[in-house]
Order: sequence, then structure tokens, then C-alpha cells
Amino acid sequence: MYYTDGGRDLDFKHDPFKAIVAPRPIGWISAVNAKGEVNLSPYSFFNAVSARPNIVMFSSENKKDAVAFIEETGEFTCSLVTRALDQQMNLTSAPLPRGESEYGHAGLEMAPSRVVRPPRVAASPAALECKLLSIQQVRDIEGNDVPHWIVFGQVVAGYIDRAFIRDGRFDTAGANPIARCGYSDYAEVSELFSIIRPPGGG
Repeated sequence: MYYTDGGRDLDFKHDPFKAIVAPRPIGWISAVNAKGEVNLSPYSFFNAVSARPNIVMFSSENKKDAVAFIEETGEFTCSLVTRALDQQMNLTSAPLPRGESEYGHAGLEMAPSRVVRPPRVAASPAALECKLLSIQQVRDIEGNDVPHWIVFGQVVAGYIDRAFIRDGRFDTAGANPIARCGYSDYAEVSELFSIIRPPGGG
């Protein structure tokens, strides 16, 4: 069957869009404003968009603190969310007053970054340090501004816990990252399989 208008024409209880576009990596974004205040928040509209150079993006509904802070200082970090950190990640999504630390609220420790000012989540097995490329407001097909902002950043440094390096590779399954699906559902990576691309497939 086909549906339109977020499934409301078929009386869906929820728009199935997020359940179809799944699983989605979670960008656990840490940013600092000009006053030195730190924000940590998870974004499930997050992904890599380029490998040469390494570029990531995340999208925020409304101009939340992470976007505003990055706009002020031009830097952010992305820490990997793992199954062991799922509850802390969820706590950092709480709408705390500006100035109240999500790190403290979730019982997390900060670790200093090497190149950028925002810290990373110390307990996370991997993190990316990023410099801002652009912030763009989304527009719909009719040209109307939509209250969503897309942040693009170039990775200038990366951190990996040595415990998760195997034969010169990052052990993704060993780190057990989680991803967002639809509704209140998440997926976890606990095993991998390989497919070799055809010659010339990139």
C-alpha cells in the first residue's frame, strides 16, 4: 500500500518514516559556546557524507544549544554511542536549562580533545573532532523555511581506545555501537558480515 501525509491518510498511529530510514547512527555531539559552557546532546539524523576529506553532518529540529554553540565557536566533537552507554546517552537528550551540564546530569566524565575545544565523552571508545564547514536551514519543496538546521563539519582528528583496535582496524562489533530506529526502538551492532564489491565498484 501507498501512504502520504506521514501515514495520516491510513490512520497510522505514528509516521513510519523514521522506522523505514533505519538504523541511523547517533551523533553524540559536544559543543562549547563563547562563554565556555559545554553542551552534550544526541542526534539520530547524523551520518558521514565524505571520506576524502572526512566530513560528517547532523540535523537538529529547531536551533538547539548544540547548533547555536557550534555557530559561535566553529567546533564540535562526535562521540560513539555504545550499548554500555545507552542510558547515559538518553539522559543527555533531556531539555536542561542552558548552563546546566548534560555531562553531570548523565554521570559522564569529559575528556579533553587534541585539536578542538569541545571535549569528548571519556567513556566512549571512539570520537571525532570536527571543525565547522557550514550550517544550513532546511527548505521544503515549496521553498518554505523548515525549523531544521543541518551542520556540516570536517574531521580534523580522531580518537580510538586502543582496546578496540584489532589487526590495524577499529573493532566495530567489539565496541557494540547502537543506532536509532523508529518510535522508541534502537538497534545494536554485535556482529558483522562482509561482502566484497565487484572490481571497480569503489
